[in-house]
Amino acid sequence: MMNDALRALLQGMPKAELHIHIEGSLEPELIFALARRNAVALAYESVEQLRLAYAFEDLQSFLDIYYAGASVLLKEQDFYDMTSAYLARAQADNVRHAEIFFDPQTHTARGVPIEAVIGGIHRACQDSPVSATLILSFLRHLSEEDAFATLEAALPQRDKFIGIGLDSSEVGNPPEKFARVFARCRELGFHVVAHAGEEGPPAYIETALDVLKVERIDHGVRCLEDAALTRRLAREQIALTVCPLSNTKLCVFDTMAEHNLLQLLDAGLLVTVNSDDPAYFGGYMSANFLAVFEALPLGLAHARTLARNGFTAAFLPAAAKQAYLDEVDAFFAAAAV
Repeated sequence: MMNDALRALLQGMPKAELHIHIEGSLEPELIFALARRNAVALAYESVEQLRLAYAFEDLQSFLDIYYAGASVLLKEQDFYDMTSAYLARAQADNVRHAEIFFDPQTHTARGVPIEAVIGGIHRACQDSPVSATLILSFLRHLSEEDAFATLEAALPQRDKFIGIGLDSSEVGNPPEKFARVFARCRELGFHVVAHAGEEGPPAYIETALDVLKVERIDHGVRCLEDAALTRRLAREQIALTVCPLSNTKLCVFDTMAEHNLLQLLDAGLLVTVNSDDPAYFGGYMSANFLAVFEALPLGLAHARTLARNGFTAAFLPAAAKQAYLDEVDAFFAAAAV
């Protein structure tokens, strides 16, 4: 059992969140409120019935409900309200900096202007005390041509996002499918990241690094199946944005006690803890830390390492990054007294 001191430390320590899908922070209560506001019919009669549907067997069964939930997002104010709600929860968990994924194709396919999507999310970030930047993510089950069209449509708003990501259904959609559009994104000066090695094989991680030339791997937990790849990730200090509650909810691991977070740390990897789609997977940042520390033999030193890793892996200016790392060190120095 975790003691109260460690629990309080995990909740109170400064955190960076690098793997959060803003549409995945849409709580059932807000889904129903926005459905009423926008006169959108839902397939569920109540908040309780919707929550009961959150019994996912795999990534695809989750995505089906995720896209249904996103159907209530129609106006810029909807995106603002969703993002504000997430940032308030992040602030309560002492998240000091967040790098937020958003999926414009989920919305533009329904006729929502991309300006409304980016404008609402960005405005909420500007209004929050939490430092927050945006990463536009392409849906990998769609074509590269669709990704190119999305990029071009978003470029008039390019001052509002710092990076490009790749998410959605991993199996059958290898990273190399998006080689040309990622090359264009790198030419434009965006940071690039990609989901790989969650349900997909370790080879997807390698391709994301070698073909897409990503700076971080989102998830990446299957890297341990390939010893050479694991050594490379450790040597190059490529960050993995690991999401413990997501991994168990989507059956990547059957139980939290089977999660490989400790093995990843022991292998010298730059591991971070994140919430992924917290409204659907049972918890925001502190809940993810508490769940994995409850299940695995992790302690104070691991907490400090994970807190530091989040800021080390963040796309922040050097001075800002150092200031956050100093804050983490000061927090843990005080906690050790």
